[in-house]
Amino acid sequence: MTDFFTKEMSQAYDEKNRRLAPIADNMHFLIRLLLKELPAQARILCVGVGTGAEILSLAKDNPGWSFLGVDPSASMLEVCAERLKEAGVADRCELVHGYTQDLPEGEIFDAALSILVAHFVSKTDRIGFVRNISSRLRKGGMLVNTEISCDLNSPDFPQMLKGWEQVQKLMGATPESLASLPKQLKDVLTVLDPNETEHLLQKGGISRPFRFFQSLMIVGWVGMKS
Repeated sequence: MTDFFTKEMSQAYDEKNRRLAPIADNMHFLIRLLLKELPAQARILCVGVGTGAEILSLAKDNPGWSFLGVDPSASMLEVCAERLKEAGVADRCELVHGYTQDLPEGEIFDAALSILVAHFVSKTDRIGFVRNISSRLRKGGMLVNTEISCDLNSPDFPQMLKGWEQVQKLMGATPESLASLPKQLKDVLTVLDPNETEHLLQKGGISRPFRFFQSLMIVGWVGMKS
């Protein structure tokens, strides 16, 4: 599999995103609340784990939980392993290079997280992406999914785009990258209308997903395996 991240890019990833800490902190705060009733020894799957932000957010307050993070980027996983070790939680974590479908058969989880991943998955592959995750959940297991989601054809989109441009500026966007932002949203990423995302989550085996979070174009859902 192709790794688009170098070690240096992976190390800089969190630093770049730290400028959006108010958004990320609120999102992770709400995720912690949503998962609060999981068993004391819960097993958590983190899809597209990246540098491990969701594990680090959950592990401290839940010492009995164990985590499996999967990611197609070996460089990201290398940085993730370093950060989990620094935080003292590496003994409860397993990292796998690949995709959800590459995990050993029979691994079942109490919850799965897909945090800012799905917009990198093509529309034709999206139901399969969700089904691969839901197949790893116990009945009633929870899926938390956040992604860039917006109706790009809505009359309100130009106004939303102005706000999104400000987010990109915080992350160091250049005038050139800002000019190409509409094309990136429409042609590079898979940005779906929130109603379509909910429909695909349901078709993928997640019952009654509801929106628990929105910050401009970053939208979050939680639902349970049917």
